[in-house]
Amino acid sequence: METSLHKQLKLLYASSQSDTEVSVDGFRIDAIAENGELIEIQHASLGAIRDKTLQLLKQSRHSLRIVKPVIGRKKLVTLTAPDGEIKRQRMSPKQGDVLDIFEDLVHFCSVFPKKRLTLEMLLIDAEEIRVDRAAKRWRRKNYRCLDTGLLEVRESVLLRTRADMLRLLPMEHLPSPFDTAELAAAMQRPRWFAQKVAYCLRKTGAAKIAGKRGNSQLYRLLKPPKSKRKVA
Repeated sequence: METSLHKQLKLLYASSQSDTEVSVDGFRIDAIAENGELIEIQHASLGAIRDKTLQLLKQSRHSLRIVKPVIGRKKLVTLTAPDGEIKRQRMSPKQGDVLDIFEDLVHFCSVFPKKRLTLEMLLIDAEEIRVDRAAKRWRRKNYRCLDTGLLEVRESVLLRTRADMLRLLPMEHLPSPFDTAELAAAMQRPRWFAQKVAYCLRKTGAAKIAGKRGNSQLYRLLKPPKSKRKVA
């Protein structure tokens, strides 16, 4: 079932209501922007849209923008019943930020970066409507989510190139070469997260393996190739 959040984001990007849920080259597209850009709103893993993205870029001449919403803050509203009154509400202690895009990008490195492809990380505040379950069961949430809606768009980050990706990271605070422990410290994130970031850097061609320090793999950023001068 489509959430209010998905509907709201489609209308945010579409040039009109009629430009949502349209068919392009045999694919169902969430929206078409005023400039003709194809818009896909992807709440699930980017890996789930990997093949569709490759096919769209191959078969269509349109530019494609994949919008990945990341919830920065979430308001939790529990109702007495699906159509009932508010029973309680609170803010979720979990908060997201722009770096969370790397948890998805790790499954999208075979696609990004590509010509005519924009990956937009949309940091939002959202509201989740819930209702308590009558009976609690083991390994099952004690509530049921009814809907999720958009409260506010806090930040938009566009990724088109490796340089855009690197701008999200505190590379100026890292030695060259660096390991994932140093990357984790610079980001103030756990090392498992830094390992995902390092994987993205290597797979997208932004960095290469530069030996080892003890048991730690070392990475060094690759300089972008110099553009060739045109000879008159």
